[in-house]
Amino acid sequence: MTGITNLNVLMKSMHPELQDGIFVFCSLPTEQSIATDLSPIMLFKETEGTTVIALKDKVVQAGLPYQYECRQITLTIHSSLEAIGFLAAITDCLAKAGISVNPVSAFYHDHLFVPTERAEHALALLTELTKLS
Repeated sequence: MTGITNLNVLMKSMHPELQDGIFVFCSLPTEQSIATDLSPIMLFKETEGTTVIALKDKVVQAGLPYQYECRQITLTIHSSLEAIGFLAAITDCLAKAGISVNPVSAFYHDHLFVPTERAEHALALLTELTKLS
């Protein structure tokens, strides 16, 4: 199954969904193992360390330092990893509203991490964007 590349279809059919929970970002030394009870939803290894996105409660329980309390909005359309302009249009919409966003593209969907206190507004903007496309 291949993802959709057509920008018009992606914009009209993205169906943003706000996920449960408050997430945070952590950076752990590359050599540090990730606790299995942390249950991260994303790991990304960089030269400086491993970025972890996990539920805030789990990170606090593990005693790890964190930044950026956020909510996850999933764009439920199966977007192609080769789609052009999709995330640019989304991030532009949120930027114009003064909402920071950290997007993550996974195999099937794109996920947006937005500040907790702006999540409902971001969801409303994205839902409105589907109607305008």
